[in-house]
Amino acid sequence: MNREMLMLVEAISREKNVERDVVFGAVEAALAQATKKLFEGEVDIRVAVDRDSGNYETFRRWHVVPDEAGLQLPEQEILLFEAQEQIPDIEVDEYIEEPIESLPIGRIGAMAAKQVILQKIRDAEREMLLNDFMSRGEKIFVGTVKRMDKGDIICEAGRVEGRLRRSEMIPKENLRSGDRVRAMIMDVDLTLRGAPIILSRSAPEFMIELFRQEVPEIEQGLLEIKTCARDPGSRAKIAVLSHDKRVDPIGTCVGVRGTRVNAVTNELAGERVDIVLWSEDPAQFVIGALAPANVQSIVVDEEKHAMDVVVDEENLAIAIGRGGQNVRLASDLTGWKINIMDAAESAQKQAEETSGIRQLFMEKLDVDQEIADILIEEGFTSLEEVAYVPIQEMLEIESFDEDTINELRARAKDALLTLEIAREESVEDVSQDLRDLPGLTPELISKLVEAGVHTRDDLADLATDELTDITGQTAEEATALIMKAREHWFAGQA
Repeated sequence: MNREMLMLVEAISREKNVERDVVFGAVEAALAQATKKLFEGEVDIRVAVDRDSGNYETFRRWHVVPDEAGLQLPEQEILLFEAQEQIPDIEVDEYIEEPIESLPIGRIGAMAAKQVILQKIRDAEREMLLNDFMSRGEKIFVGTVKRMDKGDIICEAGRVEGRLRRSEMIPKENLRSGDRVRAMIMDVDLTLRGAPIILSRSAPEFMIELFRQEVPEIEQGLLEIKTCARDPGSRAKIAVLSHDKRVDPIGTCVGVRGTRVNAVTNELAGERVDIVLWSEDPAQFVIGALAPANVQSIVVDEEKHAMDVVVDEENLAIAIGRGGQNVRLASDLTGWKINIMDAAESAQKQAEETSGIRQLFMEKLDVDQEIADILIEEGFTSLEEVAYVPIQEMLEIESFDEDTINELRARAKDALLTLEIAREESVEDVSQDLRDLPGLTPELISKLVEAGVHTRDDLADLATDELTDITGQTAEEATALIMKAREHWFAGQA
């Protein structure tokens, strides 16, 4: 029997092109599984087959666990102090084994053993094929549509399969069995039977990789695609940067008569692509991202990470785009919240902000409107600036003498101290579970308190746009914080 088993292992190893150890492992698993059926409880069985003679031994084993942990699986575990009575130097997470009678191969249910062995072989083959495919370092999966699986498309490239989920397809794209398909390799999930490679045709990374294949200058390092924002199947924007002054980044990506950008567009079901020049200057970057609209002026709010962009009435619709698409893509591309407005709206907003600053100075600095307006005209917008801007800059204000400046700075510092004390008192009203939430800084907590958010549930109830208005965070940061606050709602649910 042992000789026959060795011959069987050799035959399967050659036929399936897998290592002998893998086949031996499958045989050991089959023997262990059959032996377990002789016991009533969920015991742990290990079988060791000698690779040369084919002889094998069988052991029942127990996992050593800490004394304080107790036995969760009595049939498979042993406490440390009990294990040390048998083996003094044994440690936690090691095993105690006891030899038991081996089950003759002839008594194993032939079908059960065969199924276990074949499944192990299939898994090993699958893993080898997958490792071989992934070792090529390819980022784009090129294959054909094989079948549909609960709305997902299973694609085949040789003997490797990928899964293109419905949510990762391009809307309105109709792929049928046998169609050639290209998609971005996003992840590998070995728990998925048959199609472990997760694909996407809607991810921004897919468009970036398509341009990399169409534009040799990107592969050569002369050009770089910094960011990409997509409305899959409709429109997209990419931001490009040239590392060589002799290379025009936009023209190079467009190609002669648009050949390069058209190749990408054709692959993505007609998705139009705006190519934008990337800039380190956020305002300049946003102006480029809003093309083809012409921008009149732009106001940057660093604290809220937002920009007010003023365009004339003729460009208003262009800047916003159909259904807000253009401004939404520009915002995703640049990472800034963009508010589009015409000149009248901008003037009204500035007047309201000026009025608010004037009221703040008059109330907190105890000055009249004339002095408040002088401060505003000189570019002061906060008490912090009045208190801590270098005194030499304030001495350049012709309307104020040195005594007036010193008095204004002293009043600003007193006002800030009073506000900080009041803020600390209000923060004390915040629930402990909100204070303990990862990612919440004292500054963010203060802003939440001012907006009436005092508990973790208050934060969890907010929408993303509400939180960004309160804290000035990006949409991604706000969404992550809200989801973190909601985690306790789903705790314990499977």
